[in-house]
Amino acid sequence: MSPKKKKSPKKRAKKRPVKRKPVKKSKKKISSGKRILKKKKVTRKKIVKKVKENIIGVITHYFPQVRAAVIKLKSPLAVGDRIKIKGHTTDFTQPIDSMQIDHIPVNLAKKGQEIGLLVDSRVRQHDTVYKV
Repeated sequence: MSPKKKKSPKKRAKKRPVKRKPVKKSKKKISSGKRILKKKKVTRKKIVKKVKENIIGVITHYFPQVRAAVIKLKSPLAVGDRIKIKGHTTDFTQPIDSMQIDHIPVNLAKKGQEIGLLVDSRVRQHDTVYKV
């Protein structure tokens, strides 16, 4: 048997030191010699709540072949009203020319009913419908 040669250890590359920027400190001093740290001003942004008074309903289904949407109403709606449909990718306004409940044309729909409505653009489930 021939003697096995020992493998030489791999040389590791030297790590270069990381250059760091010096931290700036406040230069204000009190007579006692202590430094004063600057206080950050905390400003609260006023949270603007969406007005829920004009929400009419929510889109529950969309039929792309006929460009019709099904809306679950949270307040009454009539033919001639203008609605705004707003969602993640949707934002448009249109008047209501006609609407249907169970394939029967109606002029007025009450809270809690589901209506069918022709829409001008594509809508998606959970888009919100507002009255303008």
